[in-house]
Amino acid sequence: MSYVGTVVRGIKAPIIKRGDNLVDIVFDSIVSASENEGFKIENKDVVCITEAIVARAQNNYANVNQIAKDIKNKFDGETVGLILPILSRNRFSMLLKGISMGCKKLVIQLSYPGDEVGNKLVSIDELDKYGINPYSDSFTETQFRKYFPNTVHTFTGVDYINFYKEIAGNNTEVVLSNNPRFILEYTDQVLVANIHERFRTKKILVEAGVRKVYTLDEVLSQSVDNSGYHPTYGVLGSNIATEDSVKLFPRDSQYLVDEIQKKFMDKYNKTVEVMIYGDGAFKDPVGGIWELADPVVSPFFTKGLVGTPNEIKLKYMADTKIKDLSGEAAQEAMKKIILEKKNNLVGVDDSLGTTPRRLTDLLGSLADLTSGSGDKGTPIVFIKGYFDNYAS
Repeated sequence: MSYVGTVVRGIKAPIIKRGDNLVDIVFDSIVSASENEGFKIENKDVVCITEAIVARAQNNYANVNQIAKDIKNKFDGETVGLILPILSRNRFSMLLKGISMGCKKLVIQLSYPGDEVGNKLVSIDELDKYGINPYSDSFTETQFRKYFPNTVHTFTGVDYINFYKEIAGNNTEVVLSNNPRFILEYTDQVLVANIHERFRTKKILVEAGVRKVYTLDEVLSQSVDNSGYHPTYGVLGSNIATEDSVKLFPRDSQYLVDEIQKKFMDKYNKTVEVMIYGDGAFKDPVGGIWELADPVVSPFFTKGLVGTPNEIKLKYMADTKIKDLSGEAAQEAMKKIILEKKNNLVGVDDSLGTTPRRLTDLLGSLADLTSGSGDKGTPIVFIKGYFDNYAS
């Protein structure tokens, strides 16, 4: 039997520039690593490519003037309500700059005690101290500051209320509420800025009689003045690129994963799965931040990564069905259970304690933790043995 399970390798690559041929770069980087480090290319290995280099190679960028023009095209240029944005310098500051340039006045409605991905303005304990109900209580900034003068972020040291006001300019007002309808007290045209609940938020506003409402996935859903764009996600999933531009989420990249898979088949006669990944879907236990600020973990992947794991809970089996066995007998019994498992274990006791998340969400989280977001220089992650089990 094999004595090694899943092995994850960060693969170093050249610095990717706009227009680079990523198919060849990704393939050549893994082949070189394989030959240099002595690992084989085998069936069901997985290649994970960070979305950042994909978007950069395809030159999917936009500047604040292009964002502003799209906002002007969508709204009437007067007062716009911007509701429920995440609290992030990297993710939202340049978007906010462009949005504010596209209207005369901006009313920013922040959620509290934090945003939808867990960045906190205040703690829930502080709300309890004053008997504040975040589901029903709404505030102006002045009212909110009477209770909470200090809203500095734990990790970044940034007061996002002040920071967002500085970016958006003097003609900006901040209010705090988790009720989307609250913004209608200030304006009847609204840009919905939350990510994973955007469709529900828009629906609530439409039912409440909003005159104009758009979501961030509708901003730069097509090119404006030769800008980058994304037909499905707009500016969702974007990151700051320069002091006046953002890099958008990669688009039109199914061909990329399919072509890379084909190159491995042509050279090695092996089916290697390939995916593009962004943020992993996991929660930090200290700051409470749920990492997923992208609209999805993986926007493009080969067909072998569709679905969820179908796994036996090994420790549950050890404590129940084979509790009276030990040594080689226990090993062989466990292998037999795995080999004979049903094709669908959802709701079956044998899988009790497993979490059937999508394969791309699990693999993307693993890849994101491996590559990190700093200076490791490994935008490609190569995973071996992920689909093996104890009986392999």
